[in-house]
This record gives sequence, structure tokens and C-alpha cells, in this order.
Amino acid sequence: MSASHRIVQVALPGPFLSPLNYILPAGIENVCAGSRVKVPFRNQTKIGLVMRRCENSEYALEKLKDIQAVMDEVPIFDAGHLAFLEWASQYYHEPIGEVVMAALPKRLREGETATKQGQEVWALVEGARIEISARAEIQKKLLWTLSGATDSSHPWQGEAVSYSVSSDEVLVRNEQLRAVSSAWRKTLSKWQELGWVNQSQTHCWQATQLPPRLKHPLNFEQNSVVEEVSDWIVNQRFGSFLLQGVTGSGKTEVYLAMIERAISQGKQALVLVPEIGLTPQMVERFQAYLQVPVATLHSGMSDSERHCAWQVIKDHEVSVLLGTRSAIFAPFKSLGLCILDEEHDLSYKQQDGFRYSARDLLIRRAAMQNVPVVLGSATPSLESLHNVNQGRFTGLYLHKRAGEAQLPKVKVLDIRGESIQEGVSAPLKSAMEEHLNAGNQVLLFLNRRGFAPVLMCHECGWQMSCPSCDANMTYHQGVYGGYLQCHHCDYQAPEPTHCPKCNSSELVKIGQGTERLEEAMKLWFPDKSVLRIDRDSTRLKGSMEKMTNLAKSGQADILLGTQMLAKGHDFPHVTLVGLLEIDQGLFSCDFRATERLAQLITQVSGRAGRSEKNGEVLIQSRHPQNPILTQLITEGYAQVAKTLLQERQLAQLPPFAYQILIRAEANDESLVREFLWAIKAGLELALQPKIQSEKTASSFHVWGPIAAPMLRRQGRFRYQLMLNSPSRKLLHQLLSAIEPAIYKSPLTRKVRWSIDVDPQEML
Repeated sequence: MSASHRIVQVALPGPFLSPLNYILPAGIENVCAGSRVKVPFRNQTKIGLVMRRCENSEYALEKLKDIQAVMDEVPIFDAGHLAFLEWASQYYHEPIGEVVMAALPKRLREGETATKQGQEVWALVEGARIEISARAEIQKKLLWTLSGATDSSHPWQGEAVSYSVSSDEVLVRNEQLRAVSSAWRKTLSKWQELGWVNQSQTHCWQATQLPPRLKHPLNFEQNSVVEEVSDWIVNQRFGSFLLQGVTGSGKTEVYLAMIERAISQGKQALVLVPEIGLTPQMVERFQAYLQVPVATLHSGMSDSERHCAWQVIKDHEVSVLLGTRSAIFAPFKSLGLCILDEEHDLSYKQQDGFRYSARDLLIRRAAMQNVPVVLGSATPSLESLHNVNQGRFTGLYLHKRAGEAQLPKVKVLDIRGESIQEGVSAPLKSAMEEHLNAGNQVLLFLNRRGFAPVLMCHECGWQMSCPSCDANMTYHQGVYGGYLQCHHCDYQAPEPTHCPKCNSSELVKIGQGTERLEEAMKLWFPDKSVLRIDRDSTRLKGSMEKMTNLAKSGQADILLGTQMLAKGHDFPHVTLVGLLEIDQGLFSCDFRATERLAQLITQVSGRAGRSEKNGEVLIQSRHPQNPILTQLITEGYAQVAKTLLQERQLAQLPPFAYQILIRAEANDESLVREFLWAIKAGLELALQPKIQSEKTASSFHVWGPIAAPMLRRQGRFRYQLMLNSPSRKLLHQLLSAIEPAIYKSPLTRKVRWSIDVDPQEML
């Protein structure tokens, strides 16, 4: 084989716009595209992915280095998946190596074997007699878990245990023991020496026992939607569908029926959800309906769990994968259907590193693999609605709630001049009492965690601000005393006793947060249980699942929290929803803020009256006559979306134009401005030849550089440059023309910068 035939292009992490060339040394023959290799890079050895073999190199062959080792005999990505990753790299202007690394589980990025590794399991030894003292409660809990008990409590509190192990072996996984105690391994190692337990390896994928079958019959609307998509599943054709269903209309049942059709064809299904907290309840529901195991893939899993799920999907040992946005990169052996639930949700947009939209990537992947993709939401994004209007998507509709449930009655409470106690008006408090006395649940929505957003000196007006960000610090009530935290950089400080400016001890907490609201509810309704669900209360693994189960069962009387409560949860006992402090969404510098507010109000309102009981929604506002708010209440989200689309068209904003946002930040403010001004000059220079040949070039705009809405964050000054054009092609051509110069700029060593294609947030 000639030297030119031994050139291999390898994708490596780093600022490389294209793969790097290496030589395949003698003795290494079988290297296929999609396999990992070890290569030398400067003074290091790195793991890369072979993209292709090629004939020529732009560099002299003697300057190319040899590949050190081949990691995979069988490629981990096929040709179709490599093409998908390359498209993502080109569209999002992200180095191909960074895209590849984002698509690989951590263990594969670090060079571990791609074959499935056994999972460590523990079992009690038959015939062993285990003696545990009365005070060793953690050990008793571990024994209870190893015995195969499903109840988290055990019957041995306060007493010594003498336990004889029967012949029934129960294999217990590490994560089950970790849920009991972080020091479980030390205890079990000692028990292993005593001959009480054995440790062994089992298949990495341990499917749980399937729950009893639960399958509700579809109504006429649901069945019609399923039948329309089923033709595309059976015939293996690409088609994009937008399923618009009011809250509680049974979209999940429709998804399940579609997945059932795909499985019956021997195909696999990929289902994306916006939040990790939604996956446990959805897995149980999916398995009860489909009666097949369901794999999950999200950031809340351990590296070994993610690696295992990745492999069982790749080998088609499991037919359904349920995950968050990163699951878009999983390698399927026989993909037949793609579903994206709550397609409007901002969580599908990766906001750092490789900034991609899982929604848009899912559509592209479905097109490249010739399978249908279904996007579902009660409040679709304006981009998706525009695609329906343009005929790119097929609109599917569910107009009624499933079963006998009715949509809730929605009312705006004018709180101007009202006496507000702890953020709650008198009419809302009265309605809460009425619904609670009737034995129902109440949900209060406040999209602000912590106790109070501002700590202020009563004497001089000083406010506690973050030393690294242009933002106030939020006061939290901790277990061991109050503290302040910046919600932008997570910097924390103890609660001060005196004002640093005037030395006054009169420090007051201004504003309302979920912690303060929780305290007020416990004081007002001492005989009712209160459950707060926000990022602070759900930090521990499994806590979100436990809390949502409590809420769903009706054991908690008052539910309160942030937008985590608004995403797809089914609380059948909630009959009253109260929304607090929503006016801030009416007056934002972000042109998407009104759309997001309308979606949020509709989604939160949809938690009320989802069973046979009628629901009521009360929205507190100091601007009850706001036209968007009024239209939302009287005509619904669909009409609000039409109004907003008309406004966007007049302003030539997305979806009627396309945008790319270039962000930059540094400790030196002048360097950031200099960097972005150079990019702007390069764009204007690249535009000149196109003005004569393309009509759309005259409508290309570069806005900025301007300061970000929060200028300083984590000690860095932040500016941004917005590119806007009705021509997506022109936008990408101009950026591609100057991109090599950006990477070669000496300022890139001093300035942190990023390219965000189709940005969703200005912050």
C-alpha cells in the first residue's frame, strides 16, 4: 500500500476546524472510519475518532505522525452517524473533534473498551448467620436492602439483629447500596471477609421487573393521529410532525401507541424529554404500556450506567431509549421513530461548549436515517408553528382533554392596591382555603428560588451584591443558618450581621422566593403538608422522583415551586393553581420573553383539573390589561402565537430571519470589544462581493458589539455580536469565510469566545 493510501483523518478535541492527518504505520491495516485511535499530539497522547481514509494530505508526508494504536476492531459509529456528526459540526460551526467528544460517553472518550462491561453486584451468602448490634442502624439498612426488601424502612429499629440467610439469592447493584449509605463499600468489604456476602459481575444491563400492564384505549382524535404517523413508520419514510395537544389531552398515550407500532416492525424508538426529573415516572409508564424494557440516558446517571445504556441501544438489546438532549447522539442499530416531548422547552438547547439544539438535530437525524419524527407540545415554539404554516411540518391536533377532564377556568387577579401578604393576595388565599377544605391539592408557582432575592440595609439602602457578577445575591435559609448565594456563578457568603457601609444591624430581606413562600404556607395552614420543589430541594439523586410521587399520590396538600413543576407532571388531585410574580416576563429585553411567558402560564395552568374534578387557575398581576395576557386568557395560546408571529414578521426576527450570536468575554473589557470589532470588520469585508450578486445581502445586519444584559459575570466582562439575515445560507457563508481568521487571531489566547447558531437566550 502506498504512503498516500495510509493517510487517516482523525477528529481530535481542540480548536481544529477539520480532522487532522496521521499516517497508518506498517503492521496496522484494519482501521475503519468510526473507530477510535490513540495518536500523538504535541507532547501528549490523545484519543481521537477516524473520520475517513484519504488519498492526499495538504502537508508533506514526512511531517505527519503515526497512529499509535487502534482502540476498536469494530467501528463504534457507522457511516450514517459520522455524516450526522459532520453535518452538526458544519452547521453549528463547532470543531469536529468537540462534536465527536460530545457524542461519546465519558468512558469511551477516556479510552476504555467499547464492549459491555459487567456490572458489580452483591448477594448474601446462603447459610450465613449475620449479627448486627442494636446501634448499627446503617448496617441494618444495608442488610435489609441485600435481603431483597423493596420497602425503604426496616423492622429492626433499636434492636440487635441475628439474621440467617436463606437459599433465595438476590443480586443488589451498587447504586441501590449507595442510596442507603455513602460508606456502603467499607461495610460490605468487611462482611465479605466474614463470609456474609459475595461480590460478582453480571451483565451491565439489568432490566427491572415490568410493572402490570396499563393501557388506556385511545379516543377518536388520538387514534387518528397515531394512524397518520403509522404509515410513515411502516414504510420507513421521513416526515416531520408537530403534535399540538392541550394540556392533559393524552399526548403520552399517543407517543406510546406510535412506539408500539415501531417495535412491532422490529425498529427502535428514541424519545427525548426536557428534564431528568421526568424520566423515572415516564420509564414506569412506558414499560407498563409497552411491556418491554426501556433504557435511559441523561446526566444524572453514573459513567458506567451511561456506557451500558449506550451499548445496549447500539446492539439493539433494548428497543426504546428515553433521555434528555444528550441522548440525541446515541448509536441505534435500527432506528425507526423519533419523538421529542415538550418541543418548545429551552432545555433542549445546549448553552455552553458545543451549543446545539436537540430539537433541530433530531429532525436532521431523522431525515438522514429516513424515519418519521414527532414533536409534541401544548405550547409549540413559534419556529415549529411557522414550519407548519410553510408546509415543512405536518400539523396534528388534540383539542380535548383525555377522559372526562375539562380545561380549567383561568382568571387574572388585579392586585394593584391590594394588600399582599408574603406574595399572596387575599382572593388567592381565600381560594386556597376553599380548595384545601374540600380535600383537594393547591399548587403555587413562583419562578424564584431561595428565601429573598435582595438583602438590604434599612438605614442606607446598601444591597448585598455578588463580587464577581453584576447581580444581587439571593438570601437562603440553610439548615445551619442563613447564607447568600449568587444564582449566576454560585458564589456563597455567610449572612452578614451588620451593614458594611453604615454598620447598621437593620438588614431586611426584600422580595419573595420559594423558601419564604414555604415558610408562610406552613404558618397559614399548620394542619396541611407543604411540599417545595425547586433546584435546591431536589439536589440529591432520586429526590425529584420521591417528591413528584408524593405530589401525585395526594399526600402533600400544598405544592409550591419553580418551573420544574410546569413540565409534564400529572397531579390528579390539584384543583387550584396560583401564579405569583409573572409580570417580569412582560417587560424583558429579550424578544422571546413574551412567547416564553405565554408558554409558561399555559403549562402551569395545565396542572389543574386533570382528573374528574374541575380546575381553577388564578394569575396575580399588576398589569391585568396587558394585551398579550388578556388574549391568552380569553382566546388561548394558539391566538397569542399568531399575534406574536405577525410581530416577528414585521420586525424580521426569527422565525422569519436567522441569527448567529458571537459571544466573547475576558478580564479586560477593552480586549473583548477589540476582538468583536475585528470580527465585525471581517464580516463587512466578506459581504462586499455578495451585495452586487445577492438581493438578500442588503438585509444582512450585524448588531453590536454591545454589552451582554449582564455585563460582568464571574469576574469577566461580556459582549456580543448578533448576525441577522433572512438568508440562512448567506449567514453561514459569511461566518465560514472569516472563521479561519478568528481561530488564528492572537486575541483568542486572551479572550474566551463562542459561536451560537440559532441562539435562544441573550444572557
